[in-house]
Order: sequence, then C-alpha cells, then structure tokens
Amino acid sequence: MVTPDRPLLSVIVPAHNGTKVLPLTLPALAASDLPRACWELIVVDDASSDATAELAASYADLVVRLAGAPHGPAYARNRGVEVARGDVVAFIDADVVVHTDTLRRFAWQFANDPELGAVFGSYDDRPPSPGLVSQYRNLLHHYHHQENPGEAETFWAGCGAVRASVFRDAGMFDEWHYRRPSIEDIELGHRIRRLDRKILLRPEIQCSHLKHWTLTNVLRTDLLDRGIPWMRLLLQEGKLGQRTSLNLKTIEKVKTGLTGIAVALCVVAALTRQSRWLFGVLVCLALVIAMSASVYRFYHRTRGLWFTLRIIPLHLCYYFLNGLAAGTGWLMHHLVGAPAPTPEVQAFAEVGLQTWPPLPRKAQGSAWGR
Repeated sequence: MVTPDRPLLSVIVPAHNGTKVLPLTLPALAASDLPRACWELIVVDDASSDATAELAASYADLVVRLAGAPHGPAYARNRGVEVARGDVVAFIDADVVVHTDTLRRFAWQFANDPELGAVFGSYDDRPPSPGLVSQYRNLLHHYHHQENPGEAETFWAGCGAVRASVFRDAGMFDEWHYRRPSIEDIELGHRIRRLDRKILLRPEIQCSHLKHWTLTNVLRTDLLDRGIPWMRLLLQEGKLGQRTSLNLKTIEKVKTGLTGIAVALCVVAALTRQSRWLFGVLVCLALVIAMSASVYRFYHRTRGLWFTLRIIPLHLCYYFLNGLAAGTGWLMHHLVGAPAPTPEVQAFAEVGLQTWPPLPRKAQGSAWGR
C-alpha cells in the first residue's frame, strides 16, 4: 500500500555538473502521469562544481550531496538507494528525458508481476542532439532495444528499475571496481540473474537521450568504458560462449569477425603491396553490410537514404571497435587476470568496509529535503 512514508517508486538521478541537462530532465519527471504520491525523487549530486544541487532542490524530495572528487554513478546510485523508501528503485540518468508514461509503466510492470526482479526501457527514435555521429549512436541503441523485447540477461541503468529487495540481495552496484561510468549496470544484471530473478526489456517504456556523441567519446566508450571491461567480465564469469545480452547474438559475433578479417587483409595488402588481398576485404565488408540490412532499413525509414548511406562507415567502425575490444579484453584477461580493485581499495574491503571511498557518513555528503 502506498503511503506518504512508503512510496511505490524511488526515482534516483545521479548527476555530476548537471546544470546543462537537469533543466530538461527534471521537469520531464515532474510531468509524469504517475500520481506524485506514488513516487519520490532523489537526486544525488556527485561532487558537482556547479549549481546542480540548488537546481535539483526545486524538484527533488531529497538531494544527496557527495563531497570531494566525483565518485562515479555506481557509488552515487548506491547512496541514493540507501535513503530511498520505495519498494522499487528506478534509475534515470541525468541526461535522459523520460516520457510522460515512463514511471507509470515501470510501476505497472512490478504491480502485475510479483516475480519480476528488474525491468528496463528503451531510447526513443527522436534523439535531440544533432550531428551524424550523435544521431547514429542514439538511434542504434533504440534499434537494439526495440528488436530485443522480453527476458534479458543484463540490466540498463540509464532508464531501468529494480525491486529494492532484489537490488540489496544482489549486493547493489559494484562501486569498488567501477569508479567511472562503465558496465556497472551490466554486471549488476548478471548478479540479479544469478539470484534467479527475472529481468525484462520493455521497449514501450521510452525516454530520450540528450547525449552529444563525438568520434572521440565513441572510441573511449566502446573500448575503455564498455567493450574491454565487458569482455573481461564475460571471461571471468565463463559466459563468453553464451548470449548474455542483446548485443551478443551469433550474427553480431559473425559481423565482428568478418570486419576483423577485412582489417587483417588490409594490413596484408599494405605489407605485401599486392592488391589482390583487397578483393577479400570487399567481400567481407559486403557480407557485413548485407547482414546488417535490417539496421539500414531502420535508418532509411527514420532518417532517409542520404543519412543511411553516410552512417555505413560508422557502422563498420562499430564492428571494428567491437573486435578490437574483444581482442584486447582477451589478452588482458590472460596476461593480467581478472579486474581487481586498487591495493588501497582491496585493503579496506578486507577489513570489512562496505563503501568506497572510506569516509565517515557525515563526511560522505549531506542531504536536503523532506
């Protein structure tokens, strides 16, 4: 039963220097068609140097301010959950604009499925950030979400919700290993599934992504923040041969492999100065393009022919980066081993400290509201 002291949903928004995006994202939450008595809003200001906390205070029931250097979204979300009162915690990124019905759809899923552990939604097909790279990347996420509804083996914290009891049983986000935006949500999803709790991808639960992508942050994200850590996680858990997420279908692995072969043949052609190897390059890339026909039909339908033609090189680069991340992650796993916290973090973990950094609660941050 929903009461003022126990709302159904606790919406947690982690934010670092969010004054550019919060004026769009917080009003969208306030406009939700889920009755306000059913949910609370908690904004976690992750050591911002701007007026994030003051802006958030105009909308949030509670603002948690973290002191010192930024701790990362895993840490910030965990601190939000510690003060949350709802039966379900919904995580919304600071650069995500929810639709009017997003929170209501989250609430409906949990109210009508007692076995549900977690659910996440989809980016919509109207990303506002202009530019070819931004439109391509945000729409690619939308495409994958829309094409893979139903039960999932992972979780997405950009617009996702978890039953609070399941979140705590799973051990919360791993703030020890993931001190910057990375695969902390994917790794959490694996632990939720190990509890034998169901995770759903519901593509009708939608939001708009404000992120502006550049080639530089595409490279950083696909290699350092997502691809390499994800490969190391799969190897560590022994799940490399399994489809553990919507990005790991067999056909995606085949396209990644063909792109890698094409790159290798380019290197051979350059070293031997024999152009005959380029025929193999063309064959491999033609196969990748042909196997991606459904993706290109989607882009043609939403953005037209000229846009679709221009994003083909970006899409081939996407598979190249997937292969590079997989290879690098494999090498690191076998040469370095599984990811581990720094020696300092490990020492505090061994003496039983539950959070990082090891600060007294009053020094971790302050809270406004309620």
